[in-house]
Amino acid sequence: MRNIRSARDACYHRAVFFAPFLAFYAIVFFLVLAFFFLLLEIHVINYAFVTIGLPPELAFAALLVSLVGSYINIPITRVATGQPHPAAVVRSFGVRYRVPIRYATDSTIVAVNVGGAIVPVLISAYLLMQMPAIIVPALIGVAIVTAIVHRFAIPVPGMGIATPMLIPPIVAAACGYFLGSSGHHRDAVAFISGVIGTLIGADLLNLRNLRDLGAPVASIGGAGTFDGIFLTGIVAVLLA
Repeated sequence: MRNIRSARDACYHRAVFFAPFLAFYAIVFFLVLAFFFLLLEIHVINYAFVTIGLPPELAFAALLVSLVGSYINIPITRVATGQPHPAAVVRSFGVRYRVPIRYATDSTIVAVNVGGAIVPVLISAYLLMQMPAIIVPALIGVAIVTAIVHRFAIPVPGMGIATPMLIPPIVAAACGYFLGSSGHHRDAVAFISGVIGTLIGADLLNLRNLRDLGAPVASIGGAGTFDGIFLTGIVAVLLA
């Protein structure tokens, strides 16, 4: 009897783990949570587009094309690389990336991501046409971001060229703050400096290094083998 009482008392001091509701409701909860996070991300990106001077209709169109275009990579050339990198997942600056091994051959496909590179470059061109006064500050900002990003860009076998996530937007935001003359001008200079500077410093100036990395696909502006040019511009605007 004493042994039974001791075992029962011990249960009162032991942690008890059980699901408070059915797994179906847990799945629904996480789906709803993911939906709200998606709405928040869309609102933030749309706010950044309007801040740099895009009309609301154009900002929404740019947001939509950016989201859809992030899944589209347009091949532009191939670079002979020899043996592909064997890893299916690689790590860079604490972030894990899935290598598109189904495209693995003895060469690297160099592609341009629609949402991550083409759209932000077109937006940059639009801003320069609408605000000619920012051309000189933007060129200076592009030169600064290009030099600093190129200094920190490193080759990652199996992935491509990577840069520390926060360096490009922080430098671009600083360029916008010190080179821009007003609110819209500062944000536009930050966006252009981050987009074009990262494109040149991290991607274009390192194309020659792709031969030794064994990456199946090097997507300029994609969030896999190259850095996220689009996100760099958005974060730069929010920081500026």
